[in-house]
Amino acid sequence: MKALSIAATGMLAQQMNVEVISNNLANMNTTGFKRQRVEFQDLLYQNLERVGAASSDTGTVVPSGIQIGVGVKAGSVYRITEQGNLINTGNQFDFAINGEGYFRIQTPDGDFAYTRAGAFQLSPTGELVTPDGYVVMPGINIPPEAIDVSVNPQGEVQVKLSGQIEPVVVGRLEITTFPNPAGLEAIGDNLLVETPASGVANTGVPGTPGYGTIVHGFLETSNVNPVSEITSLIAAQRAYEMNSKVISTADEMLSVTSNLR
Repeated sequence: MKALSIAATGMLAQQMNVEVISNNLANMNTTGFKRQRVEFQDLLYQNLERVGAASSDTGTVVPSGIQIGVGVKAGSVYRITEQGNLINTGNQFDFAINGEGYFRIQTPDGDFAYTRAGAFQLSPTGELVTPDGYVVMPGINIPPEAIDVSVNPQGEVQVKLSGQIEPVVVGRLEITTFPNPAGLEAIGDNLLVETPASGVANTGVPGTPGYGTIVHGFLETSNVNPVSEITSLIAAQRAYEMNSKVISTADEMLSVTSNLR
């Protein structure tokens, strides 16, 4: 009774689907979070009668054959990188990217990670860092005597110093893009790292072709749509229930067979 194992693969697949949806909903208020979606694939088929096999010695062939599927599997969990909404926070160290790209972050081990979450702060030495204290590249120091900070769409960080009329440029934020952003690996803490699937990182100036612009005083919300996720959750639940019904039906059929006299 192959239906038992086939339905079991369906239940396992929908279980993963629900887990991905639950993670999306759990992060609906996470800054810069990108929702994920499960892509399913059918499993190998058993050929009881192969398509195109000769059915006689006169050259006739089997037009469709008999192929029995053995279930479903999760092929991938795909990250959807569409832009989230931008909300005004009024915080002078909040930055959002309008368009393509990521902020480049240096982790304590010296490697680079990437994020869309621009809720930055200052370190004890005045360096722009993430909430975990990781340096925002290329490393920007805000003088302690600065009375105001502004950033233009091209990423120039300007500070207003007491007694000076013209603002002083203390650095420029960078933006990094990838040929395949969906191929980045999430490591938690709103950070992503480069992989062979993402392609090589390309770092450039905000506002140039292929790179987004910096929006000062704003944060990007997650791109999770609660209504869409709840709808997908209901569909996954129904699919799970139908697969469980197949198992119950197959069990009843086996019971009838075992009780034959």
